[in-house]
Amino acid sequence: MTAPVDRRDLAPSLAISTVVTGLWQVADMERDGRTFDLDAAAAAMRDYVGAGLTTFDMADHYGSAEDLAGRFRERYAPSGGIEFLTKWVPKPGPISKEDVRAAVGRSLKRLKTDRLDLLQFHAWSFADPHWLDCLAWLQDLKSEGLIGVIGLTNVDTAHLRIAVRSGIEITSNQVCYSLLDRRPAERMTRFCLENGIGVLAYGTVAGGFLSERWLDKPEPDWSRLDTWSQMKYGRFIRTAGGWDRFQRVLRAVAAVARKHEVSIPNVACRYILDDPAVGGIIVGARLGASAHIADTMRLFRLALDLDDRETITAALRTLVPIPGDSGDEYRKPPSPVRSGPDGRNLVLSGTEWESIAGFSRAVRHGDRIVVSGTTATHGSRVIGGADPSAQFHFVVDKIEGAIVALGGKLEQVVRTRVFVRSLSDWEAVARAHGERFGEIQPANTLVQAGLVGDDYLVEMEAEAIVPP
Repeated sequence: MTAPVDRRDLAPSLAISTVVTGLWQVADMERDGRTFDLDAAAAAMRDYVGAGLTTFDMADHYGSAEDLAGRFRERYAPSGGIEFLTKWVPKPGPISKEDVRAAVGRSLKRLKTDRLDLLQFHAWSFADPHWLDCLAWLQDLKSEGLIGVIGLTNVDTAHLRIAVRSGIEITSNQVCYSLLDRRPAERMTRFCLENGIGVLAYGTVAGGFLSERWLDKPEPDWSRLDTWSQMKYGRFIRTAGGWDRFQRVLRAVAAVARKHEVSIPNVACRYILDDPAVGGIIVGARLGASAHIADTMRLFRLALDLDDRETITAALRTLVPIPGDSGDEYRKPPSPVRSGPDGRNLVLSGTEWESIAGFSRAVRHGDRIVVSGTTATHGSRVIGGADPSAQFHFVVDKIEGAIVALGGKLEQVVRTRVFVRSLSDWEAVARAHGERFGEIQPANTLVQAGLVGDDYLVEMEAEAIVPP
């Protein structure tokens, strides 16, 4: 007997099926100029909805995915009852308030609706603080009723904290989360639980690698894979320790699957769904080409016991942890540089105080980069609210942006000086420093100081040496 589909509330206004059907493979199916039959794909979506899988995830850049969803809504679900989650992934570079409104308008038109259920925003660079402007403008559109709720995608814990503490109403964060990629399992899920944010996990079956198809099979030719999804998760397998270690995990999951008479994907998905911070997992569909609805439905009657979890966890310990935090692989820095006297290069952030007080955000002379005292200022706003950790992470972003613009890397910082307004904040700031500089370990001083500006809790300056 098939169990009913589980549903969870991401927000008071948005309940979703815990297995979300992902439409990102539409772009792959349209690769190299191939045609995609929207009518046939829309008809195929009815089988998912009929099974209770009423939630679909897409993006403005997933080929014709939004048009497909709009076609389905118009023909088969004009009265609603379907949840369409989409994303806005702007191109790197300057973005205006008008650009934000235009992007939302395009998605509304494609999806044939007057309100987006969930709009998830992706930022290419945290070193460019305009990602926060975009979120503020999206919040304005939410107030107008054009957006139901706002989410993020591929945002790490530190920057999720910055957004939330800056007053942005974040409902969800969509990140890669699987047996192979456990990056969200600690800080991310803890922060999301504390702040009522749902994790939407993609990559849970690793592009199909976590399935019977690859059990006890030889390592594939990585240069001759069939889909973008396989190319992506093939890199994860190699980063996590290679094919042999991956096979050990696959065998452990297969043993649990045999015990419960379900599939390897069922077990891989259930393991992630059991994380209390996870609001849903996203399982990709190649509409009109293949469907795994019957197998997916078995997931809702599967319950892993303590022995199952210990079997899987023991195998996971043999993997090399994927480094960093969620979304690190997507970040790209800006380059706001101009020339100064004596061969110096300068980074200017554009504040009026640079001209009044006669200073630069950062200066490079030879192999040395020196960054001025930096606070959590963006335009006329203080970022991070009253959270010293959130303010500190934003400060580091500004410093990193300046260093990268001058040809260096954050990893080349050799000295940091941190100033806190209140000694009661020293530990939160020190721990945040450890998150960002734990592998770098520069010389460091932290002192209490009277900072200019009542809302500033922390200020930092830094020095980096860039080898020739």
